[in-house]
Amino acid sequence: MANSDNNMEVFQRGAVDLISEYDLKKKLAQKRPLRIKYGADPSAPDLHLGHTVPLRKLKELQDLGHQIIFIIGDFTARVGDPSQQSETRRLFSASQVKENAKTYENQVFQILDRLKTEVHYNSEWFSEFKPDDFLSLTSKYTVARILERDDFQKRFKEKKPITILEFIYPLLQGYDSVMVRADVEVGGTDQKFNLLVGRELQRDAEQEPQVVMTLPIIAGVDGKIKMSKSVGNAIGIQDEPNDMFGKIMSIPDDLMLRYWNYLAGLTAEEFKKIEKEIQSKKVHPRESKAQLGERIVSLYYGVEKGKQAREEFDQVFQKKERPTEVPKKTVNQKEWNIVELLVAIKLCPSKNEARRLVTQGGVKVDEKTIDDPMANIQLSKAVLVKCGKRKFLEVEFEQ
Repeated sequence: MANSDNNMEVFQRGAVDLISEYDLKKKLAQKRPLRIKYGADPSAPDLHLGHTVPLRKLKELQDLGHQIIFIIGDFTARVGDPSQQSETRRLFSASQVKENAKTYENQVFQILDRLKTEVHYNSEWFSEFKPDDFLSLTSKYTVARILERDDFQKRFKEKKPITILEFIYPLLQGYDSVMVRADVEVGGTDQKFNLLVGRELQRDAEQEPQVVMTLPIIAGVDGKIKMSKSVGNAIGIQDEPNDMFGKIMSIPDDLMLRYWNYLAGLTAEEFKKIEKEIQSKKVHPRESKAQLGERIVSLYYGVEKGKQAREEFDQVFQKKERPTEVPKKTVNQKEWNIVELLVAIKLCPSKNEARRLVTQGGVKVDEKTIDDPMANIQLSKAVLVKCGKRKFLEVEFEQ
């Protein structure tokens, strides 16, 4: 274990809340590895870069010798976390959650050390719950206390429905902390209420209450809304290298420092150097963004793939050259309406989306922009179809 002062510095770095620093210092003074909890509900099959903010903090703490406890919320995912939700979430089936959970561990262990991480599914204890157990748990909090949450208050004032299940969610998450005897729980700032409930439930169970550590929420590529697959502004950690790099190049310049700080896996010293370069404008924003993209791709795919993604981007978007590798597709007719072709070759999910892209000038065939949704395409030879900024496909008629 590193010394307490160094531990404290690592805990504080990048954190928005530490509730409380006094409690944390007391725990660190015990000179033992702390049990640090982080949970994720498998409500979707893929993790995105926003999820990696707490994971990278956990890796720092793991490297100091602390015990990381990763909880896959296969039970709580069925309820759905109401944090920052403006409407009721749908109830997931057990089979949906199980399918999503299959990929979670592998993705998480691209960052954390699998051999040094304790993993639990919270169905381990909740599947054993009896009616009396739920009655006991729900008696710990009043409706008035739950309604103190900003997101619930807003929905209540707007007369939007709030289910009883959503009221229960913070208690379920808090009970996880009791079951694993967490010393610290890490989460985004939107999780603060849930994490504080864990402190209270631990006190009620005569456990030493956990320290609450919140970390910033990262905006997606639009620079406005929290990164989310459902919103469509996310960069998935399983995105293909070229796609990942391209999405990073599309972020607003004012997001760069935040991405460098929380997503690039830098030490404090490395980040200070990058910060100074960006603020002094010694490095052009585009170059800094390209370095950021190469760095992040390298974290998940290796240094060589990071370099290749940058070279491919430069070739396609700066030099306006054909991509090095283009997927190929054969079709069974020689003449196509452009909208029908885009759907048939699966570059667009629907005719409406295809029409929108065409009319907005987002479709090219052999580098010629097609902006008429009634246009016909002749496949007398193989053609290169470009859809949006990063989708390419070589299409030819199968004789």
